[in-house]
Amino acid sequence: MLERAPHSPMAGTGWLYGWRLTFAGEDIGWEGALATLVEDPFSRVFVVLYDVTAADEANMDRWEGSELGLHKKIRCRIDRESSDTTTDPALAWLYVVDGWEGGLPSARYIGVMADAAEVAGAPAEYVHDLRTRPARNIGPGRAD
Repeated sequence: MLERAPHSPMAGTGWLYGWRLTFAGEDIGWEGALATLVEDPFSRVFVVLYDVTAADEANMDRWEGSELGLHKKIRCRIDRESSDTTTDPALAWLYVVDGWEGGLPSARYIGVMADAAEVAGAPAEYVHDLRTRPARNIGPGRAD
């Protein structure tokens, strides 16, 4: 986020209920499928919220390929965590991949996601579940 939205400070963390983290499409730069969300009434996803400026939002739209139709930007209600352990609902937008669900992300991509979740304060079990997801192990001269 620092690279994509340098003027947008972190505004907290929370949970997106009724959605599931999955992977879709394919990206050469990440050597595999990209993270996205799909509706699932029995799941939840840990999220980090940012107070995004208009300029940073436009930059993120370009970065995510919105004008190319790679992602759709949608609004969702987030149950925000606060310091007194109660939730404070927030309306936030997020990008979802406009492509088929399936494929494997690269191990490097999963590692970046898990590291970011850990730094943001995601529960240890959630981070563990990220780190142990199936992934493509891409190395020099190898393609799984």
